[in-house]
Amino acid sequence: MNDSIIAQGEAVVSSLGRMLLYDSQAPMLFSSGLFWLLFIFFLPVFVLLRGSRNKMVLFVICFSLYFYYKSSGLFFLMLIATSLCDWGLSLAIARTRRRGARLALMWTSVGLSLSILGYFKYANFFLWNWNQMVEGNFHPLDIILPVGISFYTFQSISYVVDVYKERIQPTENWFDYLFFLSFFPALVAGPIVRADYFLPQIHADRKVGRKSIYGGLWLIIAGIVKKAIIADYISQYNDLIFNEPSLYTGVQTLMGVLGYTMQIYCDFSGYSDMAIGLALIMGFKLGLNFDSPYQSRNLTEFWRRWHISLSSWLRDYVYIPLGGNRKGTIRTYVNNFLTMLIGGLWHGAAWKFVFWGAMHGVGLAVHKASRPWLEKIPDNFLTNFLAWLVTFIYVSLLWVFFRAASFEDSVLIIRNIFVDFQWNQIPQFFEARMVWCVMMLTLIVLHFIPQKYADRCQYVFIRLPWVIKLVIFLVVVQLVIEFMSEEVSPFIYFQF
Repeated sequence: MNDSIIAQGEAVVSSLGRMLLYDSQAPMLFSSGLFWLLFIFFLPVFVLLRGSRNKMVLFVICFSLYFYYKSSGLFFLMLIATSLCDWGLSLAIARTRRRGARLALMWTSVGLSLSILGYFKYANFFLWNWNQMVEGNFHPLDIILPVGISFYTFQSISYVVDVYKERIQPTENWFDYLFFLSFFPALVAGPIVRADYFLPQIHADRKVGRKSIYGGLWLIIAGIVKKAIIADYISQYNDLIFNEPSLYTGVQTLMGVLGYTMQIYCDFSGYSDMAIGLALIMGFKLGLNFDSPYQSRNLTEFWRRWHISLSSWLRDYVYIPLGGNRKGTIRTYVNNFLTMLIGGLWHGAAWKFVFWGAMHGVGLAVHKASRPWLEKIPDNFLTNFLAWLVTFIYVSLLWVFFRAASFEDSVLIIRNIFVDFQWNQIPQFFEARMVWCVMMLTLIVLHFIPQKYADRCQYVFIRLPWVIKLVIFLVVVQLVIEFMSEEVSPFIYFQF
């Protein structure tokens, strides 16, 4: 009897040990049960330590590094090495007065960061293209892309550049910088946090009020609904269309394209909501990352609303250094184009991402060139609607190239929509995919609700009794269980 109990205990311990170790087939996500189990234990310890800044910093660093270990395995050691290298170089930059030496140190740091990112993300892409030119036999390198490397690399680059430009002073100790670079809510998929915005919060008073705690919980619930309910459910149909585009009619294909347009928004903004909410509960602010982007009436407005932390980073560290709009009209268009080209390449090592970024660059240039004529058009409901419709169609069609397996598949999908579209199939589609359609319609309506009403909902939630909050949370959890697929779907932006 005792032997049986001991054996069962050993089995439980062994199972728990395997669960806590890195599993490449099951990286830890915000939408996974393990993360929330760990966070439940993390939070009370964090609250107890927040009165002692040094202990709090060290504890959060340890949790963040473990979180990254569960997401990317031993690559957490590379994150530590990156932080040590960039922190040391930033100190050297701050202590050096000769401009040439400062510039050399800055480019050494940026070059090292981009080299590491380039190897992991683009080595096989460049090798494949080289082999295509010389007609060689391409054998891809066995490279595993560390989760979130694009995000923390850009964060590190902005820190070093800001120290060089004397916008900020380097942190007094390495732990503060490692805290900034590894902060787990924003580590693997952003938002890309700026040092001048985040670092002062480490030293700020850690008193967290009711508004922050329940406001953060509201954002977490909203993020779970967007990601684990809506995005994961509608993706099941979208994947069918994009995986076998030749098998579906124009109506089915159009719905798949619209579905992916909303899926990528729900997936990424849902992650951002959870990240911002988690940070808010801890007393930290990460900043807004999405602002109802599909309400935009032109591409310029779209990029002010979509992935705000990336678009502002590209503006400040690529577009403005290239000359911005200070060197004439033509140069402004070229700078816009090059910035978006780099933004496309940041998203992935494939020509489809380059094309996606380039076409957004072209669209931005066309919009800026058309402004003198657009300003002469009457500002009324019809023109605003047409401007929105053109922008939404353009953005949605470009998402096809972003998602499809190949350029050829992208062309086929778009061709299906315009060549094989039959209006009489729409009622049949609604009958066959009623839940999918209801989710899409609900999402579209919610997306276009004015922000003041969304803020009002958050305010009401904050003031509700805790019992009602608990009921709402449990209902959301039940909906996740009801609609979830067999496996937890990774966030789309994990691959970037």
